[in-house]
Amino acid sequence: MLMPSPEEMRLAREDLKACATMLREGSRSFHAASFVLPRRIREPAQALYAFCRVADDAVDLGADQAQAVRDLRERLALIYAGAPADSPVDRAFARVVSAFGIPRALPDALIDGFAWDAQGRRYETIEEVHAYAARVAGSVGAMMTVVMGKREPEVLARACDLGVAMQLTNIARDIGEDARCGRLYLPQAWLRAEGLCPEAWLSDPVFDARIARISTRLLALAEKLYVRSEAGIAALPADCRPGMHAARLLYREIGCEVLRRPPAMLGERAVVPASRKAALLSRAMYAAIIGAERDDAPPLEAVRFMIDAVREQVRPVMQSAEPARIVWLITLFERLERRDAMGRT
Repeated sequence: MLMPSPEEMRLAREDLKACATMLREGSRSFHAASFVLPRRIREPAQALYAFCRVADDAVDLGADQAQAVRDLRERLALIYAGAPADSPVDRAFARVVSAFGIPRALPDALIDGFAWDAQGRRYETIEEVHAYAARVAGSVGAMMTVVMGKREPEVLARACDLGVAMQLTNIARDIGEDARCGRLYLPQAWLRAEGLCPEAWLSDPVFDARIARISTRLLALAEKLYVRSEAGIAALPADCRPGMHAARLLYREIGCEVLRRPPAMLGERAVVPASRKAALLSRAMYAAIIGAERDDAPPLEAVRFMIDAVREQVRPVMQSAEPARIVWLITLFERLERRDAMGRT
């Protein structure tokens, strides 16, 4: 079996470092949270999230969002063809895709969500909101779960629950910011049920008891999904559980901050105080130890296609066309982890 050259190993290390640097500068929360994960997971997770971050920025900040989406689809096609664009992020993500057998349907779903944003799509029902959340957040949860070595449908279902819950929390937190930018992610049917015309409200957003009730309703659904996700975290490798519990608890607390605010403050972004974050991290360590009971609740309809994509990829990862490349990549992660544990630079 051919092993990579020293130059290939050097390039792989530099690509991983570039991903970590990008996240440290542009996604501080994820960069900090990633250090709760073991390094064998942290490195590929940073590569994965760096691609997601670059993709999001390309669409959100691009002058031509439709073209940005088309460019992303081309980049993804090259990644899955084993010939990524000359970019540290694309090369690093391509190695992760190959090593861990991430079905293309998962990053495709993420890009679909960005395309919906570019189209300015609005959502009539909560099920449609779920479909959006499944793509922009549930897909990332599913990919992370695959990277952690778990592909069972019941574990993936709970990972997607967590991703969707986080996105519902984001929507509740960002009601004011989104409205000022002309974006609306709240179910329009809920607005009408409160006597609000979506178009009229968006043109002159007022944050009152009606919007507070909608926000509370949205966060109640998120809470159910946060609770369900505990069973999925309990099924992950033991050294991955604290990081996932930390993400679950920190995001859940954002929702709690929103609920504590009077209606007039829903136009402002809620922030979790640093002192509260420290306490939640301690709770995450405890939750990782005590575990949770199995939850066999069926997955949300909006995420079934991703679970099916993982299940249908029956080919074992190590039987791909380039087993040597997979072995050396995993070996690289393991070596980096050992070196980190020994305190080397």
